[in-house]
Amino acid sequence: MNRNIVVLSPHFPPHYHRFWAQVRQAGANALGIGDQPADALPHELRSALTEYYFVADMRDYDALVRACGHFTHRYGKIDRFDSLNEYWLGAEARIRDDFNIPGVRTADIDVIRRKSKMKERFRQAGVTVARGRVVQTPADARALAAETGYPLIAKPDIGVGALDTFRIDSEADLEAFFSAKPPVDYLMEEFIAGTIHSFDGLADAAGNPLFLTGHVFSQGIMETVNEARHIHYTSMREIPAELERIGRSCLKSFEVRERFFHIEFFRTATGGYVALEVNMRPPGGYTTDMFNYTADIDIYRAWAELVVHGRADLDYRRAYHCCYASRKHTTRYAHSHEEILGRYGRLMLQVESVPGVFSSALGDIGYIFRSPELEQIDEVVRFIHAPAPPG
Repeated sequence: MNRNIVVLSPHFPPHYHRFWAQVRQAGANALGIGDQPADALPHELRSALTEYYFVADMRDYDALVRACGHFTHRYGKIDRFDSLNEYWLGAEARIRDDFNIPGVRTADIDVIRRKSKMKERFRQAGVTVARGRVVQTPADARALAAETGYPLIAKPDIGVGALDTFRIDSEADLEAFFSAKPPVDYLMEEFIAGTIHSFDGLADAAGNPLFLTGHVFSQGIMETVNEARHIHYTSMREIPAELERIGRSCLKSFEVRERFFHIEFFRTATGGYVALEVNMRPPGGYTTDMFNYTADIDIYRAWAELVVHGRADLDYRRAYHCCYASRKHTTRYAHSHEEILGRYGRLMLQVESVPGVFSSALGDIGYIFRSPELEQIDEVVRFIHAPAPPG
């Protein structure tokens, strides 16, 4: 009997059709539910799916239930339900509850969705966290500021990326924040100075990393979005021992099973790590492609084999550093696109025109390239981001 993998919002992000195609290659049905008319889907996605069910509004939970009922009637029991997308974590959990599907359930969802709950699990893992808490009033925030001093960072307790995240440097900033604060719970915490390091990969059904890597970011997504900067981030060939130790401890504390993970830390000037947040999904942008380029693997196939058969054999070695470097249309650069390809084309793997919904974080164009030498990666980044001379 074929296994049935139901995918919510299979058209987003656009390159995730590679996951669903591998589900079918692994011998299962890939069943999509989305709000794009079927005839508007790209050919690559249509051919990847066994069947597609259109719903006018994916926030209409009853419509999702009807779609799953349709698939159950046609194909039998649903074995997995996922989107690989943080936005739909709550809907996924409710469907798993109602159709008795393995995976994260509603009772457990806040731990991987609410940043305030994440702090508790980080502490259980023995990892340092920034001082902070959910604040309801200006008085709450002033009390925190009295403990930590400014600056403070305010971010939605439930939120994706750096959306509606603010840096607060003074009492005036605090008053301005509360005068325009969106009507949701906000976590406020001390500002931590450091470089963002991530611990990334895919955990198997027992919670062990099937694939493991890490990345170093030029700056945080908050600065990238709020200040309209370009960004670059680079995979590590060797993961620092302490980062791997605390990363593996977090996998146990958060009970990560049969899922991708993207765990972010600040590495401070003293060399210590402070936990930022967890994301139980693939890292954003084109990072799954970068997984493949670092070790010449197929992470799409590995994930599909895992969810379809409960296992995957992945023997790998991180042979390359892989880097994503973006450019913004609003920034003048010293070197043209043609000059970049002319000088470093042999290292380039992908050049992406970034869809508008991602451009605030990932730039308007993204270059993905690799080299076994970090010095060469840094050289290419400097060339891509070199500013045009004034005038």
